Amino acid sequence: MTQVSHQPWGEVADVGSVDLWVLQSSNVKVEVLTLGAIIRAVCCRGNNGQMEDVVLGYDDLEGYVSDKRYMGAVVGRVANRIAGGRFVVEEKEYQLEINNGPNALHGGLKGFNKAIWLATAVEDGVQLSLTSPDEDQGYPGEVKASVSYTLQGETLTAEYQASSTKTTPINLTNHSYFNLAGQVHDASNIYDHQVSISAQSYLPVDDTSIPTGEIRAVEGTPFDLRQQTVIGPRLKELPGPGFDHNFCLSGPKDPWAVRPAARVCHPASRRVLEVSTSQPGVQFYTANFLDGSITGKGGSRYGKHNSFCLETQNWPDAVNQASFPECLLRPGEIYRHVTRFTFTTV
Repeated sequence: MTQVSHQPWGEVADVGSVDLWVLQSSNVKVEVLTLGAIIRAVCCRGNNGQMEDVVLGYDDLEGYVSDKRYMGAVVGRVANRIAGGRFVVEEKEYQLEINNGPNALHGGLKGFNKAIWLATAVEDGVQLSLTSPDEDQGYPGEVKASVSYTLQGETLTAEYQASSTKTTPINLTNHSYFNLAGQVHDASNIYDHQVSISAQSYLPVDDTSIPTGEIRAVEGTPFDLRQQTVIGPRLKELPGPGFDHNFCLSGPKDPWAVRPAARVCHPASRRVLEVSTSQPGVQFYTANFLDGSITGKGGSRYGKHNSFCLETQNWPDAVNQASFPECLLRPGEIYRHVTRFTFTTV
């Protein structure tokens, strides 16, 4: 049985009031904000039996309002990068705002992560809904989107749905930063974490992090994470600052199904996070661009490689890459994806 409660958490000037929702089972407690549908905290037990928070974030609302790293938020209308911020849909070219080098990232300067969502209690959780108007951040069509967070025992489920009045690209994910040591008030690096990702291939990227179009087998590369791998030593084998790559969980012609995606273990606390999803990809990101300038929970300075993200999503820049899985949502269709996060110990 999951207990669900909520309370006011503050006001955002010229935007509205923000509520904090709490989902509590016997094993896990999850805190959710109506701002950005943000997962503010996930508290779960380690080998000492204590409930500790494993999600990075901020102590107050102002931290999330000014945040530029998408801490815990649902990002959209299109997660990840679109090359040049340009795409063509039904013979019309659209130009988005550029907010990541030469590219558009995570929906724009005022994407879904900066909106206040409407919250409604559902069994074992909360549903958050949002209407994105036609031409919002440059995207076509009015989109009605929702994410339901439900907690059953040790498993947090995020179910995304959307519809649109015009054909539009869409790609929704949650951008939580995890550190399973449970010391997010004093988050150290994740070099001792062990990760496995259920992917036979990944997407190489150019120097602006746009996929080149190649789908490359992981075998014989540092991207082979099919067996449990210690993160620290593996990071030293990578040519760049760390992992920020899409791992291919399924192909363009594979049927919709919830599949195992990733497993991360922190041996010292014995905490385990397992992720499964219906999405065709997962972006494994090792917080390469946190630089100590962000003051997070308890005054902690969040630095490089002190956390990881497992962003379940469609493949990046799919709207411009015909060989990638379909990312267009057409009028009359329903976009639906499910991701499950299970928190246990070994």
